Amino acid sequence: MRLVNKWGVRDRTLPSSISESRKLPTEEADNGVQPSDGLPCDSIHDTTGKKIISWEPNDKENPYNWSNRRKLFINITCMMTVTNSTMGSSLPSMAIPFMTREWGVTSDTQKVLPISTYLIGYVFGPLLWGPLSEHIGRRNLTTAALSLFTLWTLGCALSPNWSSFLIFRFLCGTFGSAPIAIVTGQLADIYEDSVSRGRALSFYFAWVALIYAGATLIPVVLFLPETYAPVLLTRRAQKLRKVDPTAQVYAAFELEEKGVNQVITKVLTRPIRMILTETIVTATCLYLALVYAIFYISFAAFPIVFQELYGLSPGVTGLLFLPIFGGVLISLVIFSAWGTFLRKSQERNRPWTKKEEYRRVPLAAIGGPIFAVSLFWLGFSAKIDVHYAVPSLAGIGFGIGFQLIFIGMLNYLTDAYEIFAASANAAASSARSFLAVVLPLATTPMFAQLGISGALGLLGGLSLLLSAIPFIFLWKGERIRAGSAFCIALKERKLEMQRKAEEEMGKRDGTTTIGGDSQEEKEVA
Repeated sequence: MRLVNKWGVRDRTLPSSISESRKLPTEEADNGVQPSDGLPCDSIHDTTGKKIISWEPNDKENPYNWSNRRKLFINITCMMTVTNSTMGSSLPSMAIPFMTREWGVTSDTQKVLPISTYLIGYVFGPLLWGPLSEHIGRRNLTTAALSLFTLWTLGCALSPNWSSFLIFRFLCGTFGSAPIAIVTGQLADIYEDSVSRGRALSFYFAWVALIYAGATLIPVVLFLPETYAPVLLTRRAQKLRKVDPTAQVYAAFELEEKGVNQVITKVLTRPIRMILTETIVTATCLYLALVYAIFYISFAAFPIVFQELYGLSPGVTGLLFLPIFGGVLISLVIFSAWGTFLRKSQERNRPWTKKEEYRRVPLAAIGGPIFAVSLFWLGFSAKIDVHYAVPSLAGIGFGIGFQLIFIGMLNYLTDAYEIFAASANAAASSARSFLAVVLPLATTPMFAQLGISGALGLLGGLSLLLSAIPFIFLWKGERIRAGSAFCIALKERKLEMQRKAEEEMGKRDGTTTIGGDSQEEKEVA
């Protein structure tokens, strides 16, 4: 029988023949092999006599059980770090004409580079930060990346020429992309309940640079705690060994291979393998990449529509982005209403609430068609004999659709992959950033060749086509997840945790028998 003390230590040793056969769910999923028992331990060698600690039910140090006040602080701090990235990506857009004039830059392609080079950093950065946060923890990585982001932002401000400015913009994008990949993992760390996690993510998605980055760095360095459970368990085991040097108490995370080869072949390649092998990740990346690229195309499209066609000034054109912000606010109202409806339905035990896909994907299913219609609206209403207010109102639908698509799809990624959420979101971030680099370069030629209605009609048609993806998830998502190695590993892990909780309750009631353990554990006992 397995005994567990108040520290969560399993009071039994692991014979090497048993311990060598067990692998972490992460490792199993990475290798495409279904885990045999879901126990959270990696390939362990020479571990005879070592005791493995894990969380106990209602463990106060488990991030899931932290106070709401502490979770709220983490959520707000994470939102601040993400705002650095989202602000930084488009911050120079209205200043580009002045910078290019000062440095003598005349090429139209060159004028797009301040945003494109930042987004190139977005392509490569998440592939590094997401999986690394699952390997070494979230906090230190966030602190280091944000510190360097602040330094590179200062470099942009002090750049003596165009080339150095672009280099610093690339570095800003690379290090500024860290929160995009890490934050979803942090929220998955602290919110076990999908509704609470979804609400937190919605605020995360709702939207100078140097000052703000420096101000954000202060709470990150001083107050942001580590949220990654394996790292926290490692610290607990280290404390136990410090108190009793003879204790052979370890966290499973400590016993994993952490060599350079392991990091390169398994950890850092995880987002790429998820794009290539996970249908949910592949489809989500494709859809979000298009939507994200269209968002950045709008920075070049709006001047074409409202300055060249209607003859408005740059200042007035900038104000016409406000309807998009209004649409974002409306989307948050829709999200809140959906969350209330979902919660009430769960309390009434409606069968549909048991399905993973019906928690957040319906939001994307609503937002997709709205987003596509907004593009058609802008494209076909932008005519010299139609007042500019009419096409500008398309921004409301644009903001609603954009926000609901991102809330729905990225929430689904987080819910579906949980401990792998950072890698899944890193894959999505890199994919959409890649397309956001490429498509805006074609904006001016596309509008010149197809005209305003033709170019926006093409983008609207593509958006409408891919808006079928959320509906496919609602229809076949459960079957898709059933064939996913990563989702299988998560399911096994949850079953193990549930079994542990039931055993612990049985011990407290004095009803636990050896029959509660698996056959393998009976043999060990």
